[in-house]
Amino acid sequence: MISFNIQNAEDVGLRLDKFLVSQMPDHSRSRIQNWIRSGNILVNGLNRKTGYSLEPNDEIKVNPPKVVDQNSDLMPEQMDLNILFEDEEIVIINKPAGLVVHPGTGNRTGTLVNGLIDHFNSLSDLNGQTRPGIVHRLDADTSGIMVIAKTNMAHANLADQFQDRKIKKKYTAITWGLWTENSGEIDQPIARKKQDPTSYIVSIHGKSSLTKFEVEKKYRHLSKVSFFPKTGRTHQIRVHSAYLGFPIFGDEKYGGGLSKTRGFLPEFTHFYKQKMKRLNRHALHATRLEFTHPATKKSIFFESPLPSDFFNLVEVIESFYDE
Repeated sequence: MISFNIQNAEDVGLRLDKFLVSQMPDHSRSRIQNWIRSGNILVNGLNRKTGYSLEPNDEIKVNPPKVVDQNSDLMPEQMDLNILFEDEEIVIINKPAGLVVHPGTGNRTGTLVNGLIDHFNSLSDLNGQTRPGIVHRLDADTSGIMVIAKTNMAHANLADQFQDRKIKKKYTAITWGLWTENSGEIDQPIARKKQDPTSYIVSIHGKSSLTKFEVEKKYRHLSKVSFFPKTGRTHQIRVHSAYLGFPIFGDEKYGGGLSKTRGFLPEFTHFYKQKMKRLNRHALHATRLEFTHPATKKSIFFESPLPSDFFNLVEVIESFYDE
């Protein structure tokens, strides 16, 4: 149990959630707001809203919920991590395609987290023992940049930046089809698919989701596109791109897989099938990440060039169409 008493004049009138964020920097604003809503934080023994305006002599009691971790026996595993940057607060990882980020059902070993706990002595624990350091995630078959938190302060700060849409993200993709607009935004809510909880769809009952895009190059049946997601929904880019009729090349789940290679002249069908099987994943890469450093408060960015499998795909597509 943590207690605070409002005695200072500068604290009077502050929102309850903002006051607690300032007093508890190891916890993100969204986490504190959830505790307020769930009754884990009381003011003078009463439930209050997140925006409650503090009054003199208010007594705030914080009783953080206990985290029950089903996988506390997580084992460290030696892993060749591609570390782009590291300091006392954060680590920037260039994640390869095929690597699951954290343990889950059927994935207790061989995840990025298993490699992280082997490599680093200290990682944030705000997400529990199965997700140390994990502030955000990439799909298993999406490659590219991730930021890892080494301290709870850094984790909470980065989580707030993600929630406030202050972190700038860029992804590069090869999609099916020729986009009718060279740039724009996709503002469509996304929800979990009832028939398949591992898939997502655009639905009026979903969470607000916004993705901006710029078409970099058009080929005969494909396009190279840069995506800039402003929200962070699961499979967001893949769902939004498929919703417009331009699924990601190689994305079996959202209509961009082998079935998409049908209906072309035989030479094109053979070419697409061959390249898709060689890539063996969807063509999506997290290219750039820009944010404010949690400790220095300076704006920093990191970039990751296309990995060899993706780079080779782009080269062979361009040479095929140039012939």
